[in-house]
Amino acid sequence: MFYQILLQIFQKLNNERTVSAAYHILRGKRSGQTIQDVGLFQLHNYFGLLPKLPRATFDEAVSTFLQYSWLNMQESGHYSIKKLGLQRAEQTTTFLFDGWHYRGNEHIFFARLSLIVQSLSYHKEGIRSFSPISKDVQVQSWVRAFLQNQQYQTGQIQQQLYDECLHVLTALPVTDANKQLFLYRLSGHSLPGWTWQQLSSERKETVLNSQLAFIELLHILLNEVHATEDYPLLSIIAAELRVKALLTDSAQQTAYLYEQGYSVEQIVQIRKLKQSTIEDHLVELAMNEPNFSIGPFVSYEEAEKVWQASKQYQTKKLKALHDVVNELSYFQLRLVLAKGEV
Repeated sequence: MFYQILLQIFQKLNNERTVSAAYHILRGKRSGQTIQDVGLFQLHNYFGLLPKLPRATFDEAVSTFLQYSWLNMQESGHYSIKKLGLQRAEQTTTFLFDGWHYRGNEHIFFARLSLIVQSLSYHKEGIRSFSPISKDVQVQSWVRAFLQNQQYQTGQIQQQLYDECLHVLTALPVTDANKQLFLYRLSGHSLPGWTWQQLSSERKETVLNSQLAFIELLHILLNEVHATEDYPLLSIIAAELRVKALLTDSAQQTAYLYEQGYSVEQIVQIRKLKQSTIEDHLVELAMNEPNFSIGPFVSYEEAEKVWQASKQYQTKKLKALHDVVNELSYFQLRLVLAKGEV
């Protein structure tokens, strides 16, 4: 699964970026360049999937791709996918990740749910003291407040939560084997959850692949919970975990000033930042805000020229496009590419 994901990312970035760009996307790096790459190459679903991915694990996968003759590598770190790699990429599965909107928060959801299930299990047995499955103090505090609000002592919440979990798992378009990942990770009284080593051994795959399957399941489940009103308890547990403010904090500050009518030059003075940084923020806006117009910076005709050049030369490289549409600045080119073709 990890190899398939990497191949899909490499295929979209093919010959346009270094291999490190894929690594930064998987780690969820919040730099202007990575954020722009996500939008430019439509890689939202893979953003931030593996925030703790070791560079050694990534490099090992790249080395394997080279051995399989899937990639050509240059000394600069730029690469191109060979015919064999493209064929393999075309054969890969379509995944249903939603990294852009969760960015690791799916693990907070499961930590909350796991501790709730564990707490209710021990309560049913009349045991008030136990070692919590989550050591996160914030998760523990959240679960304590949740259980008190739901008046867990009455016993009604247990059945409702069971029904909602059964309902949502039944509704998910994933294999039973992947649904079992969700169930086997839960813990209760005298029934500890399985470790990743146990699960990966049972599934005959690496720990990383089992974890990726689990993350995909959680993303699908959370989107199902957010899409309907059928899961009142799960909706509370999933509350505020889906990222709505898609801009970086600094870009949000620039966006506020721009919306107040300040020019780029004035924002540079107010924020005491380089003009290139403010331009990065505006490119982020173009990528993430549907109502943001690039009209004040580039005309429709100029934007059309950029897209025609991009299609003709099969590239989104700024230097290559600037050679063709040299009357536009790199900033204008980035705005057009970030906004997307209309």
